[in-house]
Amino acid sequence: MVESVIKNWQGEQVGETSFDLRVAKPETASHIVHRALVRQMTNSRQGTASTKTRSEVRGGGRKPWRQKGTGRARAGSIRSPLWRGGGVIFGPKPRDFNLKLNRKERRLALRTAFVSRAEDLIVVEEFSNELQRPKTKDLVAALARWGAAPDQKALLILAEIGENVELSARNIENLKLIAADQLNVYDLLHADKIVVTASTLEKIQEVYSV
Repeated sequence: MVESVIKNWQGEQVGETSFDLRVAKPETASHIVHRALVRQMTNSRQGTASTKTRSEVRGGGRKPWRQKGTGRARAGSIRSPLWRGGGVIFGPKPRDFNLKLNRKERRLALRTAFVSRAEDLIVVEEFSNELQRPKTKDLVAALARWGAAPDQKALLILAEIGENVELSARNIENLKLIAADQLNVYDLLHADKIVVTASTLEKIQEVYSV
């Protein structure tokens, strides 16, 4: 059970909340979170890097000079990997870097990573009504009142992302805005502060508790 205070738009404490998520055992927690993190970062690789071998480089079909009698080293093609403009030995080819992780393991790692950041979790009231129009300055000031300084990397998690909130957040350098159903291990571990609304916290517990 993790307990947190709830802050309003002005940064004042207006209540308390708690959530309970099943996490990995202490002796295996770091291992399962690490596996999920490696999987996420590896799966984000495009795997499109490609080089040409000597058989794929254009030209080089004719023997550049006769085998014997010239005093030079034997050569069969100007596209040999030893030549400038030749093929590449053991270069990268398009490949799939995806790693597999069971769904139960992925969700367990996600819950474990989220609960591990409980000390840096900031729970606030629903504030979409406070932004009548897109205003980056107002959102930056609110984050500072809540305890997320401008020089800290903050992760803002919302159940539903309104247009005014999205437009206000998109130009803040150290802020990342994601929906509750887009939780991932990397963002949870990368942020210095995690800001969620009370309703979002309830949704996270409802969706990810299984």
